[in-house]
Amino acid sequence: MTKELLANGHGDAMDRASVICRAIRRAILERALAPGDKLPEDQLGERFGVSRTLARHALGQLASEGLVELRRNRIAVVATPSFEDARDEFDIRIELERLVVRRLAGRLSPRQLAELAAHVDAEEAARGGSETTSLRLATEFHVRLAEMTGRPTLSRYVRETAYRSCLSLATFGRPHSPECAISEHRDVLAALEAGDEARAGELMAHHLDQVAQRALLKAPEARGDLMDILAPYAEAEAVTPRRRRQAVEN
Repeated sequence: MTKELLANGHGDAMDRASVICRAIRRAILERALAPGDKLPEDQLGERFGVSRTLARHALGQLASEGLVELRRNRIAVVATPSFEDARDEFDIRIELERLVVRRLAGRLSPRQLAELAAHVDAEEAARGGSETTSLRLATEFHVRLAEMTGRPTLSRYVRETAYRSCLSLATFGRPHSPECAISEHRDVLAALEAGDEARAGELMAHHLDQVAQRALLKAPEARGDLMDILAPYAEAEAVTPRRRRQAVEN
């Protein structure tokens, strides 16, 4: 742990680093940032109002998730997946998420089922809007399922492969309707609620395989200045802690 993290208060520093992580992660998953884009520590620190040390800490966390590559001379860039890596990631996800649904089938509480159903409803509401928002929401559904197992190691592996495969889809995926994915999520959720472990596993494997097959290689689109791209993500994440505090106070 760095001296700055200790000096500034570990909890406060980690909160600020988490804000940077969430903003950059969301920008990557929504294709606002593209593979190979540089992420300069000094500019990130200025954008988020933190030091280079905290910016570096956040980039290290994103690197551990496979979304950022740390190169020599402290240069960080958005990771560049290969098409072969993308297919491997989905093969790994299929096996990991079979394990997730086996852990969850028949064991989800009414509150957890309601949360997952609400998330799928949010996916439905986003249909017809931004394709990248739909992709992010779909990925978050899988991450939340893994978190509900209460198994930290399994959750971490699923989170990392899900984020990486989302980056691959954002890189290679052709535009397609999210309707199929939403329907597949509802089917998985129904099998989990019914406690049908075998069917939940089959549905999850089929869903992820179909998502992979719906992806095709395409050229990236041109974008603007990096810090201008990150501005709305930085502002959105900065508002989140205030909303949480207001919720607690009320």
